[in-house]
Amino acid sequence: MHNLPDPYHQPQFYASVPAKRFFAWVIDIVLTFALCLMILPFTAFTGIFFFPALLLIVGFCYRVVTLANGSATLGMRFAAIELRTADGERFDLGAALMHTLGYTVSFAIPILQVASVVMMLTGARGQGLTDSFMGSVALNRRALLRG
Repeated sequence: MHNLPDPYHQPQFYASVPAKRFFAWVIDIVLTFALCLMILPFTAFTGIFFFPALLLIVGFCYRVVTLANGSATLGMRFAAIELRTADGERFDLGAALMHTLGYTVSFAIPILQVASVVMMLTGARGQGLTDSFMGSVALNRRALLRG
C-alpha cells in the first residue's frame, strides 16, 4: 500500500468517499435494474420468473466490465471516485473480477455486508471487507483534486 495516498497526509483523496460510494451504489442499482428491464422483452418476458437471478447476473457483468474499463462503475464515475489496487494501479480484469466476486459474496451474506459498511465508515482509508482483503481503496479521482 506504499503507492496509495496516505489518509493522514493526503486526506483529500479520501474525503467523503464513503458517502460517495453509497451514492454511486444507488446509481449502479438503478442502472442495473434498468438494464434488466430492457433485457426482459428479449426473454419473451419469461425473465419475470427469474428476475432476481437476472439482476444478479447482469449486475455482476456490469460491475466487472465497468471496473475493468476505467476502475470505476458508472455510478462511481458520476460520484468522482475510482478504485485502485494496493499498488495504486487501476483495476484490470482480474482485479475487477475479484472485487465483484467479493462484493457479491458480501451482499449475499448480510452480516458480511454490515461489517463491510462499518469498516468503510470507521477506517482511515474507508475500505470495505473486500477492499481490505485485496488491499484496494476507493479514492476521489485525481483529476478533480488538481488546481
